[in-house]
Amino acid sequence: MNNLTGNMDALDNTDRMYFAPLLPWQKVLWLQLTERVLKQQSLPHALLAAGMQGMGKRAFVWRLVAWLLCRERGTHPLGACEVCESCQWLKSGTHPSLQVLPLVSMPISAESDALQEKSSSTKDKKGAKATSNSALKIKVDDIRALQPFIYQGGQGMRICVLDHAEKMTVAAANALLKTLEEPQAQVHLFLISDTPAQLLPTIKSRVQQLALQTIEPTVAVDYVTQALGHTINREAVGTAAIEQLIQLANGAPLAAIALAQAPWYSKRSLWLTTWQALRSGKRSGVAASDYWQGQLNIKEFIQLSELMLLDIRRVCLGLVELQKDVNLSTILATYQPTDSGLEAFANSVQQTKIALQQNVQEKFAYDKLMQELASL
Repeated sequence: MNNLTGNMDALDNTDRMYFAPLLPWQKVLWLQLTERVLKQQSLPHALLAAGMQGMGKRAFVWRLVAWLLCRERGTHPLGACEVCESCQWLKSGTHPSLQVLPLVSMPISAESDALQEKSSSTKDKKGAKATSNSALKIKVDDIRALQPFIYQGGQGMRICVLDHAEKMTVAAANALLKTLEEPQAQVHLFLISDTPAQLLPTIKSRVQQLALQTIEPTVAVDYVTQALGHTINREAVGTAAIEQLIQLANGAPLAAIALAQAPWYSKRSLWLTTWQALRSGKRSGVAASDYWQGQLNIKEFIQLSELMLLDIRRVCLGLVELQKDVNLSTILATYQPTDSGLEAFANSVQQTKIALQQNVQEKFAYDKLMQELASL
């Protein structure tokens, strides 16, 4: 259900990621790795941080990168000092011992980012926006460009971070294999992947995976509860509501928090009411479209619809619904959409996503979705 919450492994992409508090479920692994380094035992040449979005793997990697490069790490075992020359380089995005692919994944200070934007021309900004969809892809030339950095030797510890590693082209992955097969002293590679199944088996066999995926349910509940302050949309919530959020987020605490804060999450019952009104003919598609355009933008409505569609399918298959607070099973007890109807609506949602990438007007997209929802 990653598409419902977006990329929530990190709360932002600023330099604060290097120095953010350690997430509770990562403490044991942090101690294992840092103690190993402090005892003069080298880390594996290549490490893979993989798993679903919202577990904090990127936050862990960037924090570890900052600590490994920190000049004062011996006296700061819990994280980088933030004040040494190395930490200052990280904040400015100019550390000579760090290479990041793709470059857009590198955390950078808000001040440095603002300066870069100011120095960019309007034409450059338009070009960057146009290429944003392909900005995360890692190509073979990108990997080849790392070789001088990796093999320069005699320059102390050097770190390469490959974010969204599953987006490497086949040629890029094959080029990376040489580096993985020929470890260089004091060179460490960190691969980050939301979908490790898409990585080449030859890549996965040559990296050691970080144990970041196991999170105790009680730890997740406590963390999400504290982060939300016992409220969702200013309404007090109990443990059951928090547990539901975590379940909807596949056990990922950061994704659960993002879900609770999403503007569409509180409108799930309203979606069901609209569906029933459209299906019974009590409300027209145009009226429903006009109303929802004032509630959510089309992308948010699509996220809401995907969640509702997922749970409707579960109940139609005889499974228990994930959302216990919207009376979904009661509605479906009197009427269940057909498999073909569910498939048609799901296809319409996907087609709308594609149409939006082609700059289709939001009103047109909303009108079409409401027509399809009426037929569900």
